[in-house]
Amino acid sequence: MSELKQNLYPEKWLSKASAGDRVTYELRMKIISGLIESGTKLSENKLAADFNVSRSPIREALKTLASENLICLERMGAVVIGLTDKEIEEIYDVRLLIETFVFERLVKLNTKDLVMELSKILEMMKVAIKYQDADEFSFQDVLFHETIIRAIDHSYILMIWNNAKPVMEAFILLSMRVRFKEKYEDFQRIVDNHQLYIDAISTKNRELMIQSLHQNFDDVQGKVEDLWRSQQMFSKGVEQEK
Repeated sequence: MSELKQNLYPEKWLSKASAGDRVTYELRMKIISGLIESGTKLSENKLAADFNVSRSPIREALKTLASENLICLERMGAVVIGLTDKEIEEIYDVRLLIETFVFERLVKLNTKDLVMELSKILEMMKVAIKYQDADEFSFQDVLFHETIIRAIDHSYILMIWNNAKPVMEAFILLSMRVRFKEKYEDFQRIVDNHQLYIDAISTKNRELMIQSLHQNFDDVQGKVEDLWRSQQMFSKGVEQEK
């Protein structure tokens, strides 16, 4: 598996990660990107050698990825399942359900501090766009939505978000890297959509919130196409290495 030598998950995000977490993040990225294809058999011993760790972190990583339905565990390893377009769309369905619920709670709360925090995050997103930093943009994008969700202090909603976040984060990273290369002009629209979120929360305007949600989540098909293109790019790169 020579493709394992190419790291996809941002190293700067791993400063406090355990060995098991590091393996999990990287394998997740490689599976979702298509670098490790569906049907590939993963050996604990081979992974331990590739990542230069013991088998314990490998088992920890495989158990986590199995819980995300990305792999199917076998004796001393696993078989890759991967993500379908349908499953990607379902992840965004979950986000839509969560954020619709969250907005109804925000209507009853003082959102002044939240609006200020979201505005700061949006400015960081703009800086990332200016410097064409896809990873930083992705980080701030995920933080933007997580900040909204955390604002209502709902433990079970946060649990659902945290369960979906790892796969969603990997997906966003991959798709945004493609967009910065191929659809850079599209980021102004993305910024405008996030400003619409802030305006809806600030004014507690349900119609505006529905509009902002649809403008963000109706874009899923484009994100699916981004991921498909990223898989093609990675596959070509691996073929050239071989």
